[in-house]
Amino acid sequence: MKTEKSSISSNISGVIAIILMGFPVYWMITTSLKPKDEILTVNPTLIPHHLTFSNYIQATTKDGFLQSLWNSVIVVFFTVIISLAVALFASIAVARMKFKGKQIYVASILLVQMLPLTALLIPLFLLLTKLNLTDKLAGVILTYVAFVLPFVVWTLRGFLVNIPTELEEAALVDGCTKPQAYRLVLFPLIAPGLVATAIFAFIQAWNEFLLAYILLSSPEKATLPIWLAGYTNRFGTDWGPLMAGSTLAAIPVVIFFSLIQNRIATGVTAGAVKG
Repeated sequence: MKTEKSSISSNISGVIAIILMGFPVYWMITTSLKPKDEILTVNPTLIPHHLTFSNYIQATTKDGFLQSLWNSVIVVFFTVIISLAVALFASIAVARMKFKGKQIYVASILLVQMLPLTALLIPLFLLLTKLNLTDKLAGVILTYVAFVLPFVVWTLRGFLVNIPTELEEAALVDGCTKPQAYRLVLFPLIAPGLVATAIFAFIQAWNEFLLAYILLSSPEKATLPIWLAGYTNRFGTDWGPLMAGSTLAAIPVVIFFSLIQNRIATGVTAGAVKG
């Protein structure tokens, strides 16, 4: 009886959580399908009375849409690839090797995550200005990698710690070199963890606005979040095209998540089970 009541309460809590998290997405999509007079009415409706795709046409034909989309793709691609490549070697070193200051290094990874972004904006801007990397996508990519890397290293370390070292030792006994043991044994086992952390890096880089807004000044270098901010000016906010553009910006994340969702579930569970 208690188990049944617990199951019912868990289901109700799950439904409430889904509604709370899903309603903003639903409101964004429905607003993008409403005409302007229906959006600005004092009595908003949950379901559009007159469906229109004019907001999507206006968003996709606005200057800079395709360029900002391409810029975001470039930034996200290199951020994910670089952060995963660096974090893989760093996490192997932390999880498998012994060196002085190891505990301090692990603790510093968490401390870096605690630093507020706003406190670092001015130092970052001054540093990138000296390096001549402001208003360049390369500067944004390096900054994103710096902020994403600590979390990725910490997460991959958790996966590696739970992989028995006996598997690598067996590979060495069979004649493999250390790099071969990592490539043939360790890497396939940590692949789900790489996928799970890739989605985090992808979402962080794709949706980030503040850093890109500070570091990029040219319209042709703008990423998608900066382009979306152009719908808000001193005359107000053009909600219809803004919601349409936001919906379009969310589609790549949904597609990426759908393609690797099985790997994400495998990676999350693998990190919690010891071999």
